[in-house]
Amino acid sequence: MKKIIFIFLLALSFGCSESDSASNDSTGQGGSLAVFALKDNYLYSVDHMKLNVFSLINGEKPVKVNDIPIGFDIETLFAYGDNLFIGSRNGMFIYSISNPENPTKLSSVQHFTACDPVIANSTHSFVTLNSNTTCGNNTNVLQVYDTKDLKNPKLIHSRNLMQPKGIGFYTAKYLLVCDDVLKIFNIENPSEPILVHAIDKNCFDVIIRDNTLFAIGDKGVYRYKMNPNDIKDIQLESETNF
Repeated sequence: MKKIIFIFLLALSFGCSESDSASNDSTGQGGSLAVFALKDNYLYSVDHMKLNVFSLINGEKPVKVNDIPIGFDIETLFAYGDNLFIGSRNGMFIYSISNPENPTKLSSVQHFTACDPVIANSTHSFVTLNSNTTCGNNTNVLQVYDTKDLKNPKLIHSRNLMQPKGIGFYTAKYLLVCDDVLKIFNIENPSEPILVHAIDKNCFDVIIRDNTLFAIGDKGVYRYKMNPNDIKDIQLESETNF
């Protein structure tokens, strides 16, 4: 089952770009639990301890051009603009890729040991911490950081949830969080997210392309049609069960 999910996420990530969500650069992005991201002619991936950089300039012969030690328990990778947001069990790291073959660390924040997906936009970063059996502690929260100054992230909001995992943006107004159900928050004021709707589906990650939502769970992948004019108008279009 895990192999099927990985292939699905890989296909979506390589087949779509951040331009689907109003960006002009070519950044391939999987869900918030992804460990790889495409930026122009480079592929970035994280393993347990390192950030790995691959050149795709020659598409038939990818070449590893760098690896950068980050720390222990690195889990997730999210690309936005010329920056990488890396989640670990102990914190979030922000790296600049303005020099694509030589990412440079801009900042980091530390938190209690917990599983840590992270996503970001031009002004804020959103992190979920959860107490999965492999992650330690009993921390289950949504955190919001002001990252307008990437060298000085500031925690501006923390909210207890049940066991949050994957997260994703829908337009600039909404944040979807995989919790006991799929919760939708209005984030027009990022310091005070407001719960406005929920989908009664247990999933661990989401991928959103235009008005299509893919919710990925242990038992299947669910495709929904969303309405940007009415966040409560969400229709299940198909499901693939494992």
